[in-house]
Amino acid sequence: MEQKEEIGLLRRYLGVFRYSRRAIELVWETSPRLTIVFALLTILGGLLPPSMAWVGKEIIDAVLLAIETTNTDPVVFWIALEAGLITLLIAFNRGQSICETLLRVQLSNKVNVMILEKALTLDLTHFEDSEFYDKMTRARRQASSRPLSLVKRAFKLIQNGISVISYGVILISFSWIAVLLLMIAAIPSFIAENKFAQEGFQIFRWQSKSKREQMYIETVVARDDYAKEVILSGIGPRLVKRYDTIFNELYGENRNLILKRGMWGFLLSVLSMATLYGAYFWIAFAAIATTITLGTMTMYFMAFKQGQQSFSTILQAVGGMYEDNLYLSNLYEYLEQTVEHTSGTHTQGTKVGDGIRFENVYFTYPGEQESVINGINLHIAPGEKLAIVGHNGSGKTTLIKLLSGLYTPQKGRITLDGLSLEEWAPEALHQRIGVIFQDFLRYQFTVGENIGVGDLNEIDNREAWTEAAKKGMSQPFIEKLPDAYDTHLGRWFGGRELSLGQWQKIALSRAFMRKDADILVLDEPTAAMDAEAESKIFDRFRALTEKQLAILISHRFSTVRMADTIVVLDAGNIIESGTHEELMVLDGQYATLFNTQAAGYVS
Repeated sequence: MEQKEEIGLLRRYLGVFRYSRRAIELVWETSPRLTIVFALLTILGGLLPPSMAWVGKEIIDAVLLAIETTNTDPVVFWIALEAGLITLLIAFNRGQSICETLLRVQLSNKVNVMILEKALTLDLTHFEDSEFYDKMTRARRQASSRPLSLVKRAFKLIQNGISVISYGVILISFSWIAVLLLMIAAIPSFIAENKFAQEGFQIFRWQSKSKREQMYIETVVARDDYAKEVILSGIGPRLVKRYDTIFNELYGENRNLILKRGMWGFLLSVLSMATLYGAYFWIAFAAIATTITLGTMTMYFMAFKQGQQSFSTILQAVGGMYEDNLYLSNLYEYLEQTVEHTSGTHTQGTKVGDGIRFENVYFTYPGEQESVINGINLHIAPGEKLAIVGHNGSGKTTLIKLLSGLYTPQKGRITLDGLSLEEWAPEALHQRIGVIFQDFLRYQFTVGENIGVGDLNEIDNREAWTEAAKKGMSQPFIEKLPDAYDTHLGRWFGGRELSLGQWQKIALSRAFMRKDADILVLDEPTAAMDAEAESKIFDRFRALTEKQLAILISHRFSTVRMADTIVVLDAGNIIESGTHEELMVLDGQYATLFNTQAAGYVS
């Protein structure tokens, strides 16, 4: 039983090293030339220390001989040779440092790009999953430095392996027992370091959520779009205190590990030192007994000391590679995250002109029990103007996210021109649907880029910007900005800040950039405007989208009433549907909501 456990432990330990090959490949792909130079400098550097030990022996023997013969030429030669070897060693070390720095910068960027590119392939549900966020946080922290660290240690292992073999050749002529002692003395430290590396990694994983909370608090306290509420509410000191509390909890866990690691490191270092000085006594007494020369004694001293250090470095490199592999598992665990959706290939439907159909659609958020959308059946014809109303939490925005392909129904299907959304090529689907959400992005870019992002094919087309701005009613205030469409927006990079209403007009203009979109969806994009401004915009919107299918979510019923069809959602169900007049006659929830809002305007 114990033997099986030991085998299982060994397999688990060796299994961690499965990321080593991928890390080496990653460094090689980053820069083959730098990797080759780094490897050569590291390996060649392993040959120099043993050579210097042998040259040191020759210097001492040459000095002793010169005392007897007064011939100093050999002394000059050997000292000059040692100076040359030291110069080479310095050059190799400096070259390694340069290569390592350049590789680190390039590799950091490469890994970060890999992480971002993976993010582009994920579903929206991944970003709404707290466990996945922890996984992403772990991948982003330390992952960019670990591949190079692993490769560096692999090269160090080879370098010191060459040194150990060379020192072993020197010491074996003295005693094979000395070589054995050299190796045994370093093993306890190796075992302890690996144990602490595993503990440190587990703490790192456990702390992911707390670290992410700290990052969130930093964002809330330090970002301009949160600043006004933080200042006025006075919550700032409480947030900083919470940040500090989290730090103290994390620090306590890390401190305990550091103290244990330091204590055991000291004790095992003393053991190694005792072994070293035991060998010193042995070698010194051999010199006293005149069985070896003083130069040979010096060579053995250096060989044992440097050999022990090199062997210890080998074991540390193996332990370090084990630790690097542990952290690399975070990176590859994230990069290998399965994405279940399959992209379709169709760019045209089988029933052109059929519009959008929801067929018995159900949707439940991951980890939740109750469905947010419950058996929705709905047909929206081309050119139709549909309004969706309902209380907060009724499922309005979720329905739009399902329509735009951000979510996939667990049951039922959504079709566009007769084809399920999953069968459409994502690019073709996104080109046909233009969506502006109530929490649209306010890019800290130029005005033109903020509008142009609505259609990436035309993002640099200034004429398209202008046309879209006219339709979205943002042109008047854009022309008053210092550099018009080249004005940088937002405070982060010294740009101009807009009012929320102006930002919403920019977002509307962004929707009009997509000329090929025959489906436009507006999810309360004008909530910050007054009723009159919103009414003008939607009058214009209806005129400009005469041939397009348009879906509007709004809490203002003065705007909603202009739709061809109004759908009332409640707890993910369609409870009413019809025109404004039909729903008022029905005297259901819509009529109640409309009359309540109208009474508020009258009062």
